[in-house]
Amino acid sequence: MAICRVSGPAFSIRIEMEAGMILCADIGGSFIDFAVMSADGEMTHRQALPTPVGDLDAFTENLASLCASWPGVPLHIAIAGVEDPATGIVNAANIPCLATVHLAELLRIRTGHPVLIANDADCFALAEARFGVARGHANVFGIILGTGVGGGHVIDGRIVQGLGGVTGEWGHGPFIIPPPGGTDLSAFIPSFRCGCGQIGCLDTIAGARALERLHVWAGGEASDSRSILSAWERGEARAVRTMTFYLHYLSAALALVVNVTGCSIIPVGGGLGNSAALVAAADRAVRQRILVKDSGVLVRQAVLSRDAGLLGAACLEPVYDRVMCR
Repeated sequence: MAICRVSGPAFSIRIEMEAGMILCADIGGSFIDFAVMSADGEMTHRQALPTPVGDLDAFTENLASLCASWPGVPLHIAIAGVEDPATGIVNAANIPCLATVHLAELLRIRTGHPVLIANDADCFALAEARFGVARGHANVFGIILGTGVGGGHVIDGRIVQGLGGVTGEWGHGPFIIPPPGGTDLSAFIPSFRCGCGQIGCLDTIAGARALERLHVWAGGEASDSRSILSAWERGEARAVRTMTFYLHYLSAALALVVNVTGCSIIPVGGGLGNSAALVAAADRAVRQRILVKDSGVLVRQAVLSRDAGLLGAACLEPVYDRVMCR
């Protein structure tokens, strides 16, 4: 049993890898966060470089420079995108330079490191399930309420992976939609077009930028998400109206997740997840809408913060350590 020292308390971990050391990268649309997981389980050499989202050569060069001091050591990546297991192409809307390449193979050739890739929300859920607030739970559905929303499903400490590499994308699908027939109910239903092409995805209201748009739709003045949450906690009427809509749809979607997956805990990460009041309100609303009425607290604040993606990446196995659903 090794001890991984991250920000906050120490977390007991066990990483059963053939390699004694693992390089970890958490790649988002703004930064590449990097660390080395040593043989004794300590996270060291923490660094960050910008993500060159439109330049593939610069993207691979930045990763290669981060890894250069540890030739041949396995590189595990958590990324804000989904890797298609059939093609190796990563669908990462915020990193367009990756649109047509087999990323793991390209990085292996250019850096000389064996590479494993997983979705960042999957890695977040895996880390919280193994070392964080969901430790001890067999069925975990982790969610990220950040700029957008994401999710990952972990059963018995393993990531569940489904069709096309996609699982846990609870933020997408026509969820907030008016009835058919062409009736204009846009003044009553916050149904917006999503970046995925559909109308009414939860992603259009649940992330930080989406909450800001929802606030304007609900009659509030343009404001950032942090200010909206602060005003809501103070009981300001317009923010309360906005958050009533927000929690209504958020809790409906999460109640469906609980009823379908049977998860016993939902760790919440991301910027909005830092609001204890929001997470507590979401928990109360979800537990009112699920079939199992005597459940304890379901929706909980994550505890691993910015380390979750790196820790989850460190735990990926050469066989991807995932439950494959076909």
